[in-house]
Amino acid sequence: MEPVPPGERSSGSGEAPVETTVALHGEDGCIAGARHLTGDFLARVQREHGVPVSARTLDVARLVVSELVTNALRHASGPVLLHLRIIGAAVEIAVWDGDPALPVPRGADPTRVGQHGLEIVMAVAQDFAVVREPVGKRIVARLGLLDGL
Repeated sequence: MEPVPPGERSSGSGEAPVETTVALHGEDGCIAGARHLTGDFLARVQREHGVPVSARTLDVARLVVSELVTNALRHASGPVLLHLRIIGAAVEIAVWDGDPALPVPRGADPTRVGQHGLEIVMAVAQDFAVVREPVGKRIVARLGLLDGL
C-alpha cells in the first residue's frame, strides 16, 4: 500500500480534513492491510482529534473496507484507491477503481454461496452511492461514528 496525498482541503476553516488515502495493487495481504489501516485511522481520529468512534463502527468499517476493496480488486484491473475521511459524525469509505462497469446489487438469496458483499455494505451503511468518474467509478459508503447515528 502506498500513501497518496489527499490533495484537497476542507472548505471554510482552511484546515486539512481528517482523511487518508492509499493505493492498493492486489499484492498478498493488501486487503488485510486495508482493514488494518481502517482500524488505525479510526483509532487516530479518536486519539488525536477527540472524535468518539464506537466499537461497532470500528468493526463495521473494517467489514465494509474488506468487501469494497475485495470487489474492486476482483473485478477491475490496475490499482484501487481507498479513501477514508471523517465528515461530521460519520466516516466516509470510498473505493475507486478503473473499471467503468457499475456494480449491480443482487437480490437476497440465502442459497447463493458468496457474492453478498454489496448487499452487506448497503445493509450496514447510512448512505451508499456509486459515482461514475471520468475514468472508472467510486463506491462510497458512510457509517455513523456512534451506534444509532
